[in-house]
Amino acid sequence: MTDTISGISVPDSKLAREITEYIRDNEDDLLYHHSRRVFFFGALVGQAQDLSVDHELLYAAAMFHDRGLTDTYSDSMLRFEVDGANEVREFLLERGASQERAHNAWLGIALHTTPGVPEFMAPEIALVSAGVETDVLGMHFDELTDAQRQAVVEVHPRPDFKNQILKAFNDANVHRPHSTFGNMNADVLEHFDPEFKRDNFVEIIKANPWSE
Repeated sequence: MTDTISGISVPDSKLAREITEYIRDNEDDLLYHHSRRVFFFGALVGQAQDLSVDHELLYAAAMFHDRGLTDTYSDSMLRFEVDGANEVREFLLERGASQERAHNAWLGIALHTTPGVPEFMAPEIALVSAGVETDVLGMHFDELTDAQRQAVVEVHPRPDFKNQILKAFNDANVHRPHSTFGNMNADVLEHFDPEFKRDNFVEIIKANPWSE
């Protein structure tokens, strides 16, 4: 597997190698290649924005960011982002990472579907979201060159990616619909099930036990 693309390298460290091996063994091709693209796209956006980035920490958060979509969490009632965030924190702490680094990786994953917040935080937190936004939503597309995008996709292809990632979002959240309140995954459940009724913020306020 190519570990340098468009001048961005996966860190050559014991931790990064353990992360790669763990994720490759525990995720399917869809999520593995997506997570690698998230790292490379996030790092390239960071380069375009002239940010100073801890690429090892960014790699950890990028590679674990969708762990909550896997069968490991088929019984979890937490937001899928929190599942992945909890797992990366435990993984890093077990390998001697500081509480601060583990917490920043946690934040990068926990907030990656919360628009309007991560970009104001540490670069590694912001760039997990930027990588996801680039790969899934097409945001930051023009911050990268055609050559950069093509180089990443050549190594980590995205066959039928739009449909496949939507299915993965649905499959991982259909058993925990209330966890999608306040994030974009309610849109996904509604797409696959037109009868799905999302939680409504206004209704929650009006129905709560306060008299006024």
